[in-house]
This record gives sequence, C-alpha cells and structure tokens, in this order.
Amino acid sequence: MKITYNAPVVLTFTFLCVGVMVVSSITGGWFAKTFCATAPNQSWLNPLTYLRLFSHILGHADWTHLLSNFSFILLLGGLLEEKYGSESLLIQILITAFVTAILNNLFFSTGLMGASGVVFMMILLSSFVNFRQGEIPLTFILVVLLYLGREVINSFEQNNISEFAHILGGICGAVFGFFRPFQNT
Repeated sequence: MKITYNAPVVLTFTFLCVGVMVVSSITGGWFAKTFCATAPNQSWLNPLTYLRLFSHILGHADWTHLLSNFSFILLLGGLLEEKYGSESLLIQILITAFVTAILNNLFFSTGLMGASGVVFMMILLSSFVNFRQGEIPLTFILVVLLYLGREVINSFEQNNISEFAHILGGICGAVFGFFRPFQNT
C-alpha cells in the first residue's frame, strides 16, 4: 500500500491554505489580511485588489475556520475532482472565488476571507453527481433547502460571516451541476 496524491487540486488547495494560515499565525494575521482578504472599499488602482479577487479563498480567520471549511472540501473535493477532472474543478473554484469577491465588493462594504463559498459550491455540485438530463435530483432540492435555506435565515443575524458568499457559492455549484459546463469526459 502506498499513499497517492489522488486529488491534486483539492490537496494543493488544502496545503496552500494551511501554509497561509501558518504564515499568518506567525505574522499576527498580517499576511492573510494583506494578501488573502478583500478589503472594504478597496481601491481598484491597487494591484493587490485583483490578486485578492482570487486569493481571498486561501486565507482564514483562524484554525477553526480553516478546519471547518476543509472538513467539507476534503470530503467532497476528491469525489468532485474524480467526476469533473482536476482542470475543471480548478476552473470552478476560481470562478466561484471571482464571482463571490466581485459581487461582495459591489454590494457590501465588508471584506471577504475564507473558502466558505467554495465549500457551498462543492456541497451543491455534489448533489448533481448522478444528474440525468431532464431530471432534477431530489438530493439537490433538499440540499438547497437545508444549506442555502439556513444561510438565508442566518443572513438576518449580526455576525462576521458572509452568508452572501455561501449563497453565491451554492448558486455557482448549482449552475455548474445543472448545466455541466465542465463535465469530465
């Protein structure tokens, strides 16, 4: 028996996030806040703004935040990477990061940091694994009601969580699953 690097995108993503968390812990959070968090009212003249549209998914507020996201990402990501392929899953992750960052910047004056949008993309996308044309999986309906319904309800609470990013990530996963633009052949 040997250990294999069976899901390169998911595993590399995981190790990058852990690395960012380690460096951020050493720098008192400076590294993640500087390079891996969108900032409220950020300047579009700052080149870091464009990096953060994608890198915000690499930074996390603390170890609990990182561990809760990656318990889902590692659980679902390997299966999705096998189903859709490494390149397709990477594209889906990057699109989800970009969409959540852009729309968060357009509609809110808050920052964004963490892979929660990617988690919700994977949760919704996983409910489409056995999708057939002309059918809507009951698992998809139940996942939408449970996960996204909870986020809509939680969005009315005052907290430091971007339910908007969760909902957008879920929408991205549903679109990827329903339209299957990145199907592995």
